[in-house]
Amino acid sequence: MLSQDEIQAAAESLDQAERTRVQTGLLSLKHPQMTMDDSYAVQSAWVQKKIAQGRKPIGWKIGLTSKAMQYALNINIPDSGVLFDDMIFEDGATVPADRFIQPRIEAEIAFVMKAPLKGPNVWIFDVLNATDYVTPALEILDTRILRVDPDTKKARSIVDTISDNAANAGIVTGGRAVRPDQIDMRWMGAIVSRNAEVEETGLGAGVLNQPARGIAWLANRLSQYGDGIEAGQIVLAGSFIRPIEARHGDTITADFGPYGSVSLFFA
Repeated sequence: MLSQDEIQAAAESLDQAERTRVQTGLLSLKHPQMTMDDSYAVQSAWVQKKIAQGRKPIGWKIGLTSKAMQYALNINIPDSGVLFDDMIFEDGATVPADRFIQPRIEAEIAFVMKAPLKGPNVWIFDVLNATDYVTPALEILDTRILRVDPDTKKARSIVDTISDNAANAGIVTGGRAVRPDQIDMRWMGAIVSRNAEVEETGLGAGVLNQPARGIAWLANRLSQYGDGIEAGQIVLAGSFIRPIEARHGDTITADFGPYGSVSLFFA
């Protein structure tokens, strides 16, 4: 286990990396014995730092829900991070050129909650009953920690990703909001284009076979720490495409068919 001093130092390095847009080194390299519990402790310390700076939590994101991403990081469970009020972008907005370090985009289904969800023993039907509506969304990922250490060539691991607030950086919702009992979310998908060229396609079934399953997992995980999902919060259920690099000058559009589209332009 990391000491409290080590946890606070890691959180400070992440905060500084985000503010200066200069990435910090791999925590997994600095602390080889670092565990997932350690990484959530670092994430929590960073979250508290953000709150102290005046930022307001508005929800959660769930990551690593697809088998491909889990295989890549040699894990078999998702991860999660906290969404903040300054992460919200309007549909069709321009993302300033100096906002992020290495932004990437994922297409997801966003759940907007009308009732709290507290574990343990939360199931899919509990999630559906607590959800006001679901809507198309894009998540902006960013990496405050190096993806690969330049000297050792060691790649970022799951403990780095979790510490880095699950790499989340922005969210945009758009399209048509739908009641959860009016749609089979397994078949809610998107065609994702960059500058009018299709880059990725996917279906909601790629998220643990049912996007609501990830929300249940999150509620049950949070209950271990005395926390939960609150009414009014947004929860990003997890991506059903691989991350797409968002370069300067790129327009990213996700066409969700009958549920509308959502887009961003990166200056």
